[in-house]
Amino acid sequence: MRTTTVLRQAPTAHTKRALSTASGRYPQSRRVIAPSLKLADAAAASVFNAARSRGPIARDVIAKVTQLSIATVNRQVTALLDAGVLRERADLAVSGAIGRPRVPVEVNHEPFLTLGIHIGARTTIIVATDLFGRTLDVVETPTPRGAQAAALTSLAGSARRYLSRWHRRRALWVGVTSGGVIDSSTGYLDHPRLGWVDAPVGPVVAETIGLPVSVASHVDAMAGAELLLGTRRVSHPATSLYVYARETVGFALSIGGKVHSPASGPGTIAGLPAQSDLLGGTGQLESTVSDEAVLIAARKQRVIPAEGPSSTMTAVLRAARQGNEQARALLTERARVLGEAVALLRDMLNPDDLVVGGQAFTEYPEGMSVVEDAYRQRSVLPARDIRVTSFGNRVQEAGAGVVSLGGIYADPIGAMRRALARRPEATA
Repeated sequence: MRTTTVLRQAPTAHTKRALSTASGRYPQSRRVIAPSLKLADAAAASVFNAARSRGPIARDVIAKVTQLSIATVNRQVTALLDAGVLRERADLAVSGAIGRPRVPVEVNHEPFLTLGIHIGARTTIIVATDLFGRTLDVVETPTPRGAQAAALTSLAGSARRYLSRWHRRRALWVGVTSGGVIDSSTGYLDHPRLGWVDAPVGPVVAETIGLPVSVASHVDAMAGAELLLGTRRVSHPATSLYVYARETVGFALSIGGKVHSPASGPGTIAGLPAQSDLLGGTGQLESTVSDEAVLIAARKQRVIPAEGPSSTMTAVLRAARQGNEQARALLTERARVLGEAVALLRDMLNPDDLVVGGQAFTEYPEGMSVVEDAYRQRSVLPARDIRVTSFGNRVQEAGAGVVSLGGIYADPIGAMRRALARRPEATA
């Protein structure tokens, strides 16, 4: 269920302490953990992943699909049962079978959740996710404006109050995603559009909520969701290019089952050359195909009012579907420019798999044929299909969710130990 709400409350003393050094450098927080956006191959991770994707599942079947010895599987299953992330299903044991090794196991998802936070330029999404990566609930709230410290106080407080609503599940981890440049090892963020510089997002959220926190680029996170939660999981060394467009544009590259995340932050495609007389812009991709570019053009052509509640992308989409030729032309032109940009990236990187996501693609599926035509005409390499994200308009919440789950998927026993470690409760 998606709801839109504003969660506001005066900063608590606890959060004020967390932000007391926000204008300077925050001490390194032990609860800020670099995100794990990869297909892990450690024994415990392999066993847990088999149960997650195929459970309920018997130990001998786990051994077969993971190619681990039955002794290793038995040890890891016992450890995962002790950690609480697996549970036995004695009711599903094969009739006449003797001994626990024949009792199937499955993910023990009901007692737990993880919390994802996607910080958008305009809207922040807070999502609760179970251990399968399924969305339990999601709310949207305006991204806090104003001074950086106050905005961080408000954001962390909103997340903490949302989490307090969950009485029957224990939260294990928090994943934060955003645009801008992120230092994933420390959880610091530079976000020019929000005016944030060296913002201690990870430390503040960790201090306020009292859980391990991972912070990742939002496009890296979306690529990670395709890798770990998507319907087409890559299990062999391969490259996958993920191209994103909505209010901003970005890309991510997965190599050998791992999202490539440079230490200096993600690269940018905002400045790629793009020309459109209809959409205007500065000759660069982001200023040509962003939602804001489409809205500016739609207002100039009086497709939508110059201001007010009807001056939105939803109104442009509605007008196009109701037969407004100017609205259709704008969306078709954006699709053309995006298709050519995807072709340019594909020709440079030549990935084995090509995925596009973000509402610029998914909110107007009628334009995908235009994207594909422009891509085919512009690309000089042999034909390769474009695959639309399996998460549709939910890419932001899926990305935040997978960042909150990545550490558990990579090291379920260590992650549970860290997540359930005794911690001081935040001040109410």
